[in-house]
Amino acid sequence: MLLCLTPWGSPPLALALGLVVALVFGNPWPAQSRRYTSKLLQYSVIGLGFGMNAQQALQAGRAGILFTVASIGGTLGLGFLVGRWLKIDPKTSHLISCGTAICGGSAIAAVGPVLRAEESQMSVALGTVFVLNAVALFLFPTVGHALQMTQNQFGLWCAIAIHDTSSVVGAASHYGSEALQIATTVKLARALWIIPVSLGTAYLFKTPGAKVKLPYFILGFIGAMLLNSYVAAVQPLAPVAVYLAKIGLTVTLFLIGAGLSAPVLRSVGVRPFVQGVLLWAVICTASLWLILHSVA
Repeated sequence: MLLCLTPWGSPPLALALGLVVALVFGNPWPAQSRRYTSKLLQYSVIGLGFGMNAQQALQAGRAGILFTVASIGGTLGLGFLVGRWLKIDPKTSHLISCGTAICGGSAIAAVGPVLRAEESQMSVALGTVFVLNAVALFLFPTVGHALQMTQNQFGLWCAIAIHDTSSVVGAASHYGSEALQIATTVKLARALWIIPVSLGTAYLFKTPGAKVKLPYFILGFIGAMLLNSYVAAVQPLAPVAVYLAKIGLTVTLFLIGAGLSAPVLRSVGVRPFVQGVLLWAVICTASLWLILHSVA
């Protein structure tokens, strides 16, 4: 973790170091790691808002809205069909679909209580998403450079096809500052779909009295972006906030890697993992093809 705080601590290296800790030495504080991962990610995302311009972010959000709506609807529908084909428990299948469609672990954490999902079902869905997240963080920049994708194309692809916000930001920041701004804005706009999807889940699964968890940290991100764009006194401090936010995200990825222990990987199971891989492969390839042929 100390290495993650130095100039040499990149997001992929942080995740790799966390995996080493989990698989070789073992994480001595798994519960604490999970708790601090969520909070640190939220505060770091808010800090990134100080590096964003409201007008540019609005433009990026408009560009990504059609991709967002189509990919979320398509992923949830396909996930339902694949889950039935593989004979996966409906709640586990829906959690994996929501994590793939919206924003990984955050979506699963929000939809799980609405579903009244058991801890084992939550663990399987989270394990599936986190494993694929780790792969994406290393794979996406390599593919982006190989295909000579523009910053705009890569940022949009990350926001649509990578599950968790932490890995989206990690991959995009590794690619370039413009890609980071586009990816963060589109991904957080995508995360707002947690609310209607949670309400739809409560209706479809007939869960009475279900409480929908709102992603309040997105409001913090918007507030930080507006302050940076329209309050001159804040702008000199903005680079410091962004620098600290990027360090926070690097540490977040280390903690996520440290949570991928051997028991977590074993708990996933073959069929849920196959569902996660199939959904991810479809959304990755379909969104990549559309972006390369329609976005400059």
